[in-house]
Amino acid sequence: MPYNAQTSKLKRARNQRRAVLKLLAASLVLHKKIKTTHAKAKSVRPFIERLVTVAKRDSLASRRYVARFLPPTAIRPLHELAVGYKDRAGGYVRIVKTIPRRVDNTKMAFIEFV
Repeated sequence: MPYNAQTSKLKRARNQRRAVLKLLAASLVLHKKIKTTHAKAKSVRPFIERLVTVAKRDSLASRRYVARFLPPTAIRPLHELAVGYKDRAGGYVRIVKTIPRRVDNTKMAFIEFV
Protein backbone atom coordinates (compact mmCIF):
# COMPACT_ATOMS: atom_id res chain seq x y z
CA MET A 1 0.00 0.00 0.00
CA PRO A 2 1.49 3.35 -1.04
CA TYR A 3 1.09 5.25 2.21
CA ASN A 4 3.52 8.07 1.46
CA ALA A 5 2.71 8.64 -2.20
CA GLN A 6 3.18 12.36 -2.83
CA THR A 7 2.06 12.58 -6.44
CA SER A 8 0.38 10.50 -9.08
CA LYS A 9 2.54 8.04 -10.99
CA LEU A 10 0.82 8.89 -14.29
CA LYS A 11 1.33 5.23 -15.33
CA ARG A 12 4.97 5.94 -16.17
CA ALA A 13 8.40 5.02 -14.93
CA ARG A 14 10.30 7.58 -12.85
CA ASN A 15 12.46 8.92 -15.68
CA GLN A 16 9.50 9.17 -18.05
CA ARG A 17 7.40 10.92 -15.41
CA ARG A 18 10.15 13.45 -14.76
CA ALA A 19 10.49 14.10 -18.49
CA VAL A 20 6.74 14.72 -18.81
CA LEU A 21 6.79 17.15 -15.88
CA LYS A 22 9.76 19.03 -17.29
CA LEU A 23 8.16 19.34 -20.72
CA LEU A 24 4.82 20.46 -19.30
CA ALA A 25 6.55 23.03 -17.08
CA ALA A 26 8.59 24.38 -20.01
CA SER A 27 5.47 24.62 -22.19
CA LEU A 28 3.60 26.39 -19.42
CA VAL A 29 6.39 28.93 -18.93
CA LEU A 30 6.68 29.63 -22.66
CA HIS A 31 2.95 29.71 -23.51
CA LYS A 32 1.47 30.88 -20.15
CA LYS A 33 -1.50 28.51 -20.64
CA ILE A 34 -1.69 24.90 -21.79
CA LYS A 35 -4.39 22.27 -22.17
CA THR A 36 -3.61 18.85 -20.74
CA THR A 37 -5.23 16.03 -18.80
CA HIS A 38 -6.47 16.84 -15.33
CA ALA A 39 -4.10 14.31 -13.72
CA LYS A 40 -1.05 15.83 -15.43
CA ALA A 41 -2.16 19.32 -14.48
CA LYS A 42 -2.46 18.29 -10.83
CA SER A 43 0.99 16.69 -10.98
CA VAL A 44 2.76 19.65 -12.59
CA ARG A 45 1.25 22.30 -10.29
CA PRO A 46 3.57 21.74 -7.27
CA PHE A 47 6.53 21.31 -9.63
CA ILE A 48 6.03 24.65 -11.39
CA GLU A 49 5.12 26.50 -8.20
CA ARG A 50 8.37 25.38 -6.61
CA LEU A 51 10.29 26.64 -9.66
CA VAL A 52 8.54 30.03 -9.54
CA THR A 53 9.27 30.34 -5.82
CA VAL A 54 12.96 29.68 -6.42
CA ALA A 55 13.04 31.99 -9.45
CA LYS A 56 11.65 34.88 -7.36
CA ARG A 57 15.00 35.12 -5.54
CA ASP A 58 16.77 35.96 -8.84
CA SER A 59 20.26 34.85 -7.86
CA LEU A 60 22.86 32.77 -9.65
CA ALA A 61 21.97 29.77 -7.49
CA SER A 62 18.29 30.09 -8.37
CA ARG A 63 19.12 30.30 -12.08
CA ARG A 64 21.23 27.16 -11.81
CA TYR A 65 18.50 25.35 -9.90
CA VAL A 66 15.91 26.24 -12.53
CA ALA A 67 18.34 25.21 -15.29
CA ARG A 68 18.29 21.68 -13.87
CA PHE A 69 14.63 21.32 -14.77
CA LEU A 70 13.92 23.62 -17.72
CA PRO A 71 15.50 23.99 -21.16
CA PRO A 72 17.61 27.11 -21.77
CA THR A 73 14.83 28.78 -23.76
CA ALA A 74 12.50 28.76 -20.74
CA ILE A 75 14.87 30.00 -18.01
CA ARG A 76 14.75 33.72 -18.78
CA PRO A 77 10.96 33.83 -19.32
CA LEU A 78 10.45 32.13 -15.96
CA HIS A 79 12.59 34.70 -14.15
CA GLU A 80 10.79 37.54 -15.93
CA LEU A 81 7.48 35.97 -14.95
CA ALA A 82 8.58 35.50 -11.33
CA VAL A 83 9.24 39.24 -10.95
CA GLY A 84 5.47 39.81 -11.07
CA TYR A 85 4.98 37.44 -8.15
CA LYS A 86 7.48 39.06 -5.75
CA ASP A 87 4.84 39.96 -3.16
CA ARG A 88 2.70 36.84 -3.65
CA ALA A 89 3.17 34.01 -1.15
CA GLY A 90 2.07 31.20 -3.46
CA GLY A 91 -0.70 30.03 -5.73
CA TYR A 92 0.87 31.11 -9.00
CA VAL A 93 -0.98 28.53 -11.10
CA ARG A 94 -4.68 27.90 -11.69
CA ILE A 95 -6.28 24.70 -12.98
CA VAL A 96 -9.59 25.07 -14.83
CA LYS A 97 -11.51 21.93 -15.74
CA THR A 98 -12.95 21.63 -19.25
CA ILE A 99 -15.13 19.12 -21.03
CA PRO A 100 -13.76 15.57 -21.36
CA ARG A 101 -11.82 14.55 -24.45
CA ARG A 102 -14.17 13.00 -27.02
CA VAL A 103 -11.88 10.17 -28.06
CA ASP A 104 -11.41 8.47 -24.69
CA ASN A 105 -13.51 10.57 -22.28
CA THR A 106 -10.43 11.64 -20.28
CA LYS A 107 -10.88 14.60 -17.95
CA MET A 108 -9.16 17.63 -19.45
CA ALA A 109 -8.05 20.92 -17.90
CA PHE A 110 -6.34 24.18 -18.67
CA ILE A 111 -3.41 25.10 -16.44
CA GLU A 112 -2.41 28.75 -16.51
CA PHE A 113 -0.59 31.39 -14.51
CA VAL A 114 -2.76 33.61 -12.33
